[in-house]
Amino acid sequence: MSRSVKIGMAGLGTVGSGLAKILLEKGGILAERAGVPLELKRVCVRNPDAPRQIQLPPGILTTDLEGLVSDPDIDIFVELIGGLEPARSCIIKAIEGGKHVVTANKAVLATCGWEIFRLADQKGCCVAFEASVAGGIPVIEVFREGLPANRISRMIGILNGTSNYILSEMSSRGEELDTVLKKAQEKGYAEADPTYDIDGTDAAHKLAVLASLAFQAPVEMDAVSKEGIEAVERFDLEMAAELGFVVKLLAVASKRDEGLDLRVHPAMIPAGHLLARVSGVYNAIYVTGDAVGEILLHGLGAGQMPTGSAVAADVVALARRIASGCRCSASMFLGFGLDGNGTVEICPREALESRFYIRFNAQDRPGVLAAISGILGSNGISIESVVQRGRAVGGGRASVPIVMLTHAAPVIAVEKAVEEIEALEVVAGKSVMIRVEELE
Repeated sequence: MSRSVKIGMAGLGTVGSGLAKILLEKGGILAERAGVPLELKRVCVRNPDAPRQIQLPPGILTTDLEGLVSDPDIDIFVELIGGLEPARSCIIKAIEGGKHVVTANKAVLATCGWEIFRLADQKGCCVAFEASVAGGIPVIEVFREGLPANRISRMIGILNGTSNYILSEMSSRGEELDTVLKKAQEKGYAEADPTYDIDGTDAAHKLAVLASLAFQAPVEMDAVSKEGIEAVERFDLEMAAELGFVVKLLAVASKRDEGLDLRVHPAMIPAGHLLARVSGVYNAIYVTGDAVGEILLHGLGAGQMPTGSAVAADVVALARRIASGCRCSASMFLGFGLDGNGTVEICPREALESRFYIRFNAQDRPGVLAAISGILGSNGISIESVVQRGRAVGGGRASVPIVMLTHAAPVIAVEKAVEEIEALEVVAGKSVMIRVEELE
């Protein structure tokens, strides 16, 4: 074998510890598969004295991030810091210094990935990012190597394990979101600040990355419309079950005549569909291609070893190219060239339609249902079914839930109608709107 390929890693949290464990414990196997020994030369951390999940050889830890990125002996820079900065700056500096990059950072890729890819192409460097989406599921590899003969028409994913765990537990245990979120934090499934998981940001970052690969175009975060699960209550999940649905936070990307439809939102899906059975912290991606038909990828979407495995796969792939002397470029890990991929046409919201589950909290008095139905009708929205639960006490002024399932209607028309209904004196507070996603 030729000289070792030297690796510098920034960040030794959950994923970094998983990668270090794999590199140290499976060095022989990885060397055989890469065709060259892999050497973990430097690992940058904020506090070298903090307790670690893994014991590293002496002399590897450093607090000098700048020195690690600039080290001319390092062949592959592995960025596992997370967040936009200093991660973005470190990646750019590493590429400018001729280093290949492996990253699990979906926020950087979704926000400024194309700046990074184009720079890497100019410098003859690779940027590998298997671990940025869906943890241990090799979805990036599937799009790049497994589906090049396909025109992808639609992709639907459960891409955030925290929100999927929360919705699964709310459904199975009949608990409210706050209670389940606290349990998720205790189990390590949710961060101390779970905002990006709950409000859909994490899933939107991942969708931007996957949509770029699926449609071979530079999709960035601001192209994705986003709603979270904050407003979903136990009652809504119980009603969904009665109506034959399951609620999931979905990341949806589809190619339409008007452009790409890219969105993250809670959705009701048929209880018999494969995606409805994806529970707990698992992720899944359901893809439709013109040649392959429909495929489902399923597995753990996070965790030390699943995500560490994905990072290790990228390191091995890059080491193999270095050992063989192959020319490298960002295009090799995108699966398509960057020339001519400048803009993306996004489907206007005016062209979007959906069925909706809508829950209003209204006073239990004569004429309320007629008033709500009238506003929906005046906006061209047809009602499929209505369910009213409970009766008010004490003169009929307390609020009771009214659930309506609509036929397909323009999204902006439904939003306008709901806004008008919420302005009625007999309707209390914000309504809950959940799309009904049509799945075959």
